[in-house]
Amino acid sequence: MSLLFVQLLSGLANAMFLFLIASGLSLIFGVTRIVNFAHGSFYMLAAYLTYSLAAALPGGPVAFYAAVLLAAVLVAVVGGLVEVLLLRRVYKAPELYQLLLTFALVLVTADAVRYLWGADNKTGPTAPGLAGSVPIAGQLFPSYDLAVIAFGPLVALGLWLLFHRTRWGILIRAATQDREMVAALGVDQSRLFTSVFVLGSFLAGLGGALQVPRLALTTVMDTSIIVEAFVVVVIGGMGSVWGALLASLLIGVLNAYGVLLLPKIAIVLIFVVMAVVLVVRPWGLLGRPEIQLRPPGGGAVAEAQARRLGPLWLGAGLMALAGLPLVLPTFWISIVVEIFAFALFAASLHLLMSVGGMVSFGHAAYFGLGAYGAAVLLQLAGLPMPAAFVLAPVVAALAACVFGYFCVRLSSIYFAMLTLAFAQIVYAVVHQWDDVTGGDNGMLGVWPARWLGSPSRYYYWALAATLVGLLLLRLVTASPFGLTLRAV
Repeated sequence: MSLLFVQLLSGLANAMFLFLIASGLSLIFGVTRIVNFAHGSFYMLAAYLTYSLAAALPGGPVAFYAAVLLAAVLVAVVGGLVEVLLLRRVYKAPELYQLLLTFALVLVTADAVRYLWGADNKTGPTAPGLAGSVPIAGQLFPSYDLAVIAFGPLVALGLWLLFHRTRWGILIRAATQDREMVAALGVDQSRLFTSVFVLGSFLAGLGGALQVPRLALTTVMDTSIIVEAFVVVVIGGMGSVWGALLASLLIGVLNAYGVLLLPKIAIVLIFVVMAVVLVVRPWGLLGRPEIQLRPPGGGAVAEAQARRLGPLWLGAGLMALAGLPLVLPTFWISIVVEIFAFALFAASLHLLMSVGGMVSFGHAAYFGLGAYGAAVLLQLAGLPMPAAFVLAPVVAALAACVFGYFCVRLSSIYFAMLTLAFAQIVYAVVHQWDDVTGGDNGMLGVWPARWLGSPSRYYYWALAATLVGLLLLRLVTASPFGLTLRAV
């Protein structure tokens, strides 16, 4: 029992960090309707700033806490500049462009962190006065984690007072429910959006800064936190601070006990919970039904008039592709084959997001199902390669039918997060099913049939499959079905 209680405390400590990140993310989306992938980057940036500032600032024990506060403020300033200079220009653009912009910020921030601090992991200082452990139920538990557990509810209370006892907070709550009405009442939306983004970035920065004594700093710590933060936001409800706190507690405890009691499904447990919440109560545990401000799914992306390649250029391109195996070494031939695979994957995602107007975070699941489906059919079922090559996409399509049955009932970020939940479930099954998929090692020894044994022959096979797939997607886009997708 003592171990279970300490594990509960550990889950509560992690939950408080999740709450700091997710509450800011929830506020930003609730008001601006921007799905901010860069929120995790602000978290990472604050952690690295705290690492440097704690070593540079004078003041002895006070330097660390000053560094935490200063790092959070600096990140808030960066967040405000990002909103004013970049995001303000895309508020009326389709969701896909907003996603791409925030994702670009993720890449830029990651490269900047590597350039400034290097790619090696960093270990931050301990928190002065909270460096030791205290005995609890016969187990030692970090004093710093206990302080974090107490700090989280204080932040939640402060946010509640801010949103319920100030005019600014009332405007934020109103904008979360109906921002068009707030604008009609004469409220300056630009300032409102900027202030919300600054507050959300500050909370993300505060969470990252406070993590420095607990975790090693890595250049991928942003991606490890942002997915869980999105899960918390979706489960708790967009724009709901108390919903974010409740969902953070739920996810923190599930993660803590999942690793201890259900290690086989621990990596997918939170996504199963999110999927159930999205299906039963799409607006979250403490959220409210969203007023649609745009077409469901974000609307299809309006395409500019594309320049069509003439027959001469098209023929020249095909001839160039056909002649590549004659001039390229074997290694580069295999690279081009991979490019063909990713080109077909990207084209299929284009059909879903641009033509269908459905922003999916889990499309890679079908890519993986096709790959593993082909390998299983070849190795375990003993089917010939052409049969496995045809049936593997059918396996992925059947999974898409099952997942799509639940996903298409949702829209906007809820649709995207449910696709991510299903993708994570697929990943967990493949990751844990060692007897069939090989688990972490994957499926080894999968080779082409003898008649495709040479690299050049397999190249032409991949080229033909890619061209057929692209032609099929083109026909679907130009068909009445594709035109209907654009119109919906």
